[in-house]
Amino acid sequence: MDTEVHSGDQPPSGWGERIWSLALLAFPLGVTLWLLSLIGPVREYAPLVFGVSWIPSLGVELNFLIDGLSLLFALLVSGVGFFVALYAKFYLRGHPLIQRFFFYLFLFMLGMLGLVLAGNLITLFVFWEITTIASYLLIGFNHEKASARRSALQALLITAVGGLALLAGLLLLGMIVGSYNFTEVLAAKDKVHSHALYLPILILVLIGAFTKSAQLPFHFWLPNAMAAPTPVSAYLHSATMVKAGIYLLARMYPVLGGSEAWLLTLNIVGAVTAVIAAILAMRQTDLKLALAYTTVVALGILIMFLGSEASVAIAAAITFILVHSFYKAALFMVVGIIDHQTGTRELTALGGLGKRLPITFAIAAAAGFSMAGFPPFLGFIGKELKYEGALAIAEEPTFVAWAAVFANALMVAIAATVALRPFWGRLPEKLQSVREASPGLWISPLVMALLGLTFGLAPALIADTLVGPAVTATMGREESVSLKLWHGINLPLVMSITTFALGALAFYLQPQIRTLLNWIANWLPANSDTQWDRGLELFKRGSALHTRHIQHGILKHYLAAVFAVASVLLLWGLMRSGGFDMAVNWERLTVKEWAAMALVFAGSLVAICCRAPLTAICSLGGMGVGIALIFLFFGAPDVAITQLLVETLFLVLVALTLHRLPHATEVSGRGFRFVDALLAVSVGTTVSLTILAVLQQPLISPTKEYFELAAVPEAFGRNIVNVILVDFRALDTFGEVVVVLVAAVGAAALLRRKLKPGVPLADAKEEQA
Repeated sequence: MDTEVHSGDQPPSGWGERIWSLALLAFPLGVTLWLLSLIGPVREYAPLVFGVSWIPSLGVELNFLIDGLSLLFALLVSGVGFFVALYAKFYLRGHPLIQRFFFYLFLFMLGMLGLVLAGNLITLFVFWEITTIASYLLIGFNHEKASARRSALQALLITAVGGLALLAGLLLLGMIVGSYNFTEVLAAKDKVHSHALYLPILILVLIGAFTKSAQLPFHFWLPNAMAAPTPVSAYLHSATMVKAGIYLLARMYPVLGGSEAWLLTLNIVGAVTAVIAAILAMRQTDLKLALAYTTVVALGILIMFLGSEASVAIAAAITFILVHSFYKAALFMVVGIIDHQTGTRELTALGGLGKRLPITFAIAAAAGFSMAGFPPFLGFIGKELKYEGALAIAEEPTFVAWAAVFANALMVAIAATVALRPFWGRLPEKLQSVREASPGLWISPLVMALLGLTFGLAPALIADTLVGPAVTATMGREESVSLKLWHGINLPLVMSITTFALGALAFYLQPQIRTLLNWIANWLPANSDTQWDRGLELFKRGSALHTRHIQHGILKHYLAAVFAVASVLLLWGLMRSGGFDMAVNWERLTVKEWAAMALVFAGSLVAICCRAPLTAICSLGGMGVGIALIFLFFGAPDVAITQLLVETLFLVLVALTLHRLPHATEVSGRGFRFVDALLAVSVGTTVSLTILAVLQQPLISPTKEYFELAAVPEAFGRNIVNVILVDFRALDTFGEVVVVLVAAVGAAALLRRKLKPGVPLADAKEEQA
């Protein structure tokens, strides 16, 4: 197990740390207070939309939407973010890179706020990718550790690939609806469901959500992300990145939800993820890693309940989002305190800390009871709603209900393990000097635990203000939610009692269960994490093989491949379009035009046959003169003059520099020269046939008509070519001039090399050395 490196109780390192920490505390606190002031308007189901035009030509706006769903998530991001930042200020106090940490955390917070408040598909994706980058930086914060670097790269690759799939799905969705704004998109359910692209869009969006929220088969990156410092883990698991996929599915519920594919996929994937993650959590002895797997369990349960059309299931999911945020943030911070004070978070090395860390023990017990779903905590209300929602899922009520009971029973065992085992039993000798942490470390988890207790005792505080509006926004219709601590004796209560009994049994038998699971893990040939390593290794080998055979460094082969592919594609296009059926009136060609063609043909023939470089270059110049004559005959004297000047200048420069270059050796043998000739003939033939086929078609060019009409009144020039180059495409022309200038500078630098005539370049380098 890799323990974290923290700085203890050293004093702050300077003003930079103070400024960053205060700024990161002030920002989420201010955002939280502002969002709390909007509860009233949002409660009346009056969404707030504001923003500015971003890319008008593409219909993209940078706008934001505040309704019940976005308000709930934004409050979690900013509210939990404030307490995580406060915790991090003391947890990493004196760390040499704490200013960098606060910058990364601020970027992460900003990305999540933008994501959940986005009122536009493109805006959502931009902030989605910001969270991907920020999480990569935070997970790899302890970059001196190989495990941190590996985990950060793994999280980046998996979530970035999911982000690309999401981008494709959002673009297709916007194309079908005709708008990227959520107000139009969410109201187009019938149009989207009846479209042929609905299933591809659903698959792409689900890939994006499943990779972000660590659902099977992408679940393994989240436990590995524990390489991040504990404040990051507390924030990542409770209120931010992993909840982004949940938010995406809840946001897309009105437009993509309700279909059989949606319901079955979310039910099955969520249930299987929750069960498998709960089993994997039972074999962990690292407290932080055990909590990480329970996060995957919670995410699976949330996905499972979003795959329902019943309002009680959606209400259960929304309520559980709050429940999970409170207890998970508190428990991660508690584990951080244990690690901070004892130097370990390994369960087998801990025990008897209740007397040494009494406040931490009380916080852990409160958060653990909420996680296990004991009354009077909010976790009990959430668990009752979950069972009621599971029974209301019409598609697979039995399967979902049993999956929920099994996963929750193991969650009870893990909650007892994390919240109780470190504080019970005999205190190890090396932990005799452990003392309670400073208030700066335990104040944040205390508030999180108290929120779970407060809202459990008074659920009406959040029923109509947060949960109800969020359910309304998710389902796209007005819904009322009633949260009560006691619903009487019913089937969900029986399921709760069963859960507690099974959880207590699993807690008692945990050593035996862990031994069995470890034996199974050792018996299995590989797990998801090792398969990831093997996949990366195969990818690297494939890349190396590709590089050896394709990127071999021989320019001649590159050019041959490019021209061959171009020739084949042009030939294929001609065959598809019937371009061979063309009428060419050869009788219209005059003697001078035939002479120009003969000059071009003769120049190319000499270039192919001769072996003297200067003669070949002169013959290419003759080809250029023939092409310039063709331009001149067809009424383009300016282009003809440009062609002649370029050919003349090129010939003069080459003639002056050729004697200073090392002697060129013959690269092509006879066999390859035949291939060269065949390739040249094929490219020339297909290009000529393509041009002739294009000329057979009527010219429809609105661009041509625009330039003809706009050249004089807007650019004050009658030469349309010059006007395009100098006025309409001035920046392009400037860029081309810059490229030519850079090439000239490079050529001048090469010509200044002191090379002896006739000496190969390699020998010249050795002589200069």
